[in-house]
Amino acid sequence: MDPADIDAYLVRLDEAIGRGRRLRDTLRRAPDDPAAFAGARIWQHDCEAAVADLSGGSKSHWLARAYSDALLVRANGLALERADVADIVDRIIGVLAQAVRSLTEVRDAPRAPAEQPAPHRFDFVHDRELRPVLEDAYVESRDALDRRDYELSLATTCGILEAIITDALAHARNGDATHIAALSFAERIAAAERAGLIRGACSRLPDVARTYRDGGDRLVVERDARVAGQVLHVVMRDLNPGR
Repeated sequence: MDPADIDAYLVRLDEAIGRGRRLRDTLRRAPDDPAAFAGARIWQHDCEAAVADLSGGSKSHWLARAYSDALLVRANGLALERADVADIVDRIIGVLAQAVRSLTEVRDAPRAPAEQPAPHRFDFVHDRELRPVLEDAYVESRDALDRRDYELSLATTCGILEAIITDALAHARNGDATHIAALSFAERIAAAERAGLIRGACSRLPDVARTYRDGGDRLVVERDARVAGQVLHVVMRDLNPGR
């Protein structure tokens, strides 16, 4: 509930509690006072409306149940009977006081920090449509590493690496998309190094990473996947110097 709404309800409840206390005192002094009796019925109707609003109209809500219970009293622990009007008013005041305490706790509770915005690790990539794909792939590669699926982690990391190198080559001066598409992963790395787009971090890539596109049975160990991730981070910095 919005803090402004909570404050509005608190004002409404405080006013109802004040009216109720005055009615209760009058009814205890003069239980047959027609004006006080009529005022109590109007007040009870107003309280019922406030409880319905706060409980969302649900009779199973704790506040709605407490309000219903306030209208009844056990006689000798056996049967349910109606209480006198002053007692009913007093019980309803107690229910409203519970609502005030509950709303106050909600209002004063520490607020959870705002949800962090989605990361933008690949804003340096020229192809805007590729950026969210790379973000998802990055998360997948990290999740696979955590699950110890090193082959999937390595393949996904290398796919990201190849994609950002290809994007950089395609948008470099005189980039030839047809020529780039014909290059192998290793050849694209070499072309990017010659163009000065990236430095020599890719020399650390294990052989199994350089041939990740070839498929077939291959043994990928944890170190292979972790080194590929480290290389990816260095290349990302190379392509995004302001990062």
